[in-house]
Amino acid sequence: MLTTKKLTEWESIYKQIPSELESNPSLEALRRIVTLSYNYLPSHLKSCFLYLSIFPEGFEIKRRRIVERWIAKGFVRAKVGVNMEDVGISYFNELINRSMIQPSRVNMEGIIRSCRIHDIIRDVMVSISRDENFVFIIGGNVTPSVEHNFRHVAYHGSICQNIDMDWRNVRSLTGFGETSIGPSPKVCSHDIRMLRVLDLVDTKFQVTQRDIDNIGLLVHLKYMNIRLDEECSYVDKLPRSIGNLRHLQTLDIRDTYITSLPTEISKLQCLRSLHCTKQVLFRALDPVEPIDCLYATLCVPKMFTPLVDPGRRAEVSAERRMACSSRWSMSMGVRVPRGIGNLKELQILEVVDIKRTSTRAIKELGKLVQLKNLRVVAKGATLQKCKILCSAIEKLTSLSSLGVDARSLKLLDYISTPPPLLRTLKLGGPLGEVPGWFRNLTNLVKIYFKRSYMKEGGNTMEILGALPNLMLFHLDSNSYDGDKLVFITGAFQS
Repeated sequence: MLTTKKLTEWESIYKQIPSELESNPSLEALRRIVTLSYNYLPSHLKSCFLYLSIFPEGFEIKRRRIVERWIAKGFVRAKVGVNMEDVGISYFNELINRSMIQPSRVNMEGIIRSCRIHDIIRDVMVSISRDENFVFIIGGNVTPSVEHNFRHVAYHGSICQNIDMDWRNVRSLTGFGETSIGPSPKVCSHDIRMLRVLDLVDTKFQVTQRDIDNIGLLVHLKYMNIRLDEECSYVDKLPRSIGNLRHLQTLDIRDTYITSLPTEISKLQCLRSLHCTKQVLFRALDPVEPIDCLYATLCVPKMFTPLVDPGRRAEVSAERRMACSSRWSMSMGVRVPRGIGNLKELQILEVVDIKRTSTRAIKELGKLVQLKNLRVVAKGATLQKCKILCSAIEKLTSLSSLGVDARSLKLLDYISTPPPLLRTLKLGGPLGEVPGWFRNLTNLVKIYFKRSYMKEGGNTMEILGALPNLMLFHLDSNSYDGDKLVFITGAFQS
């Protein structure tokens, strides 16, 4: 706090510090100090700070996750000519600089990616949040009746009884640990129609297809993360009512059984982050021969699903529908529809299945001029689609991270002018040698290779070694086929 004040102001602040701290350095005195620091926070940081009380003690909070939630809640004030995410990150860094939160993970570039909250600071945060009816934390020993209306509710690892409160005022719902809400309101119901944030990624919360089919009721939703454990979520389809969520900014449906995005996704023109990956492994249905695939797909669910263990019926049905819609694809990518180019605010898109996406939709990717992160899977895609993809990538001048997984990375040869701001490149698939345009990646910081089978000799090491800002050169499984890896003297300066 003192670092933000002039030296002449220090004495007046000092007088507010409890004198008992000198004679009695108790926790209560420390709490008063923290409270004083909170009182001196700028108004725009107070809500951001208190909102962190939804996270459990000792929890590692990812920067992107909390910034996206701050934006969804309207805590981040827009600035002319400045990206909203950048403003949110400046708030995060300001709390770090004031020591209100502690950095926990810092990358090689010195960028703080996650934080934790000191226990004493969190105690103060939770106390203030409850006094101001801001955040209500539901644990194992909660009372069934809540007198006040809270805007934000967090379940902390508990099997909860029915909580008697006015759910119509709840703006965010978050779960952590072995949570089972029981008779409380369903995830997607009219009871919580004012919900802005739904975040269940860190819980064993049971989400069914029926819940998701009602997602269109939550018309005010801005942040939705249902990336759950495979034992808790058997969602295999986004309903057409997703188009009702016109304010949605973040959609995270990774590791579900969803194989395709509906056409209505193109109506979500406020969308900034779209994370969508499907399950790769078939655990309930694991046939090897094509005839077994046909039998498992057609016969088992239709005729014998009642004979399946009741505890596995949802999983079997979800896998059967995933197998049918993706034609037993082992790709983690998802088919995106025509109209994807309408999402002008989109900055993150992962993972697109190029083989199953139409040529028109692939071409539209080039319209996403604000896109910063893009990941695609091009295994089995036609040569025409690969060329269209490369042409689209060339138009993404804001792109900073690109991931491409293909049966052959020769498709990269169709790129002539790479995105100028590219900082991270993840490549999976046979490569041979890197294309000549890699010489132009002067901003590249990290590069990953997997299953690239690069040969000994050639000019790959020469090209990569000359990149001035390259800090990470990662070789994963089967990425290099030679017996000897030679690094040229003076190369890899960073």
